[in-house]
Amino acid sequence: MSPRAAGDDGFTLLEVVLALTIFALMAAVLFSAFALGHRVIERAEVHFERNQKVRALDDMIGGYIRSSYPYRVSPQDPAVFYLGEADKLTFISSYSLAMGGRGMAKITLFWEGAGAGEGAIKLEEAVPVRLPDRSEPRQDDEETGQKSTLIVQDGVRQFAVAYLSPQSDDERWEDRWDAAEKRVLPRAVRLSYRTASGGEVRRVFPIMMTVLGR
Repeated sequence: MSPRAAGDDGFTLLEVVLALTIFALMAAVLFSAFALGHRVIERAEVHFERNQKVRALDDMIGGYIRSSYPYRVSPQDPAVFYLGEADKLTFISSYSLAMGGRGMAKITLFWEGAGAGEGAIKLEEAVPVRLPDRSEPRQDDEETGQKSTLIVQDGVRQFAVAYLSPQSDDERWEDRWDAAEKRVLPRAVRLSYRTASGGEVRRVFPIMMTVLGR
């Protein structure tokens, strides 16, 4: 006769063990799929947030640089204030974040690294604009007013700033720009650097007053 009598209800121990085993395998597969999907979503959210931050910082830096203004200390002074170096840029912008997008501000974009080392790119905004008069004796006056500093990017290597000359028809980039000597703003500014992960970043921002004045 069969181990189970005819008409008896219920399951044998072997059937129960097989059912539990199958259930455990299915649960493990479903949990793995759920965990994998959750990790993918988290990575996508982190990547999206990072891209949003980078885009917002690019828009802010671009807003400052595009709004570069040929500022003069006095109407009688023909020299324009705009000092660009290989790893630092100081200029006057007609866009001020501290003043809600209106008014002028002194902007300094600089890199804290040196040589092949790593450092942060920082942006400093100072309002109101105060520059020493070139016609007066040099004074060591400290800047007064409101000043704010923002970290643009951490762990940056090989940071370089280049300036596109508006005085030539060909595309000539220079690693230094002193508007007091050249009497004109550059046509565009190019920022180049490597991130901590080794990625290469290059951004080009046109200066609207120079572009429209051509």
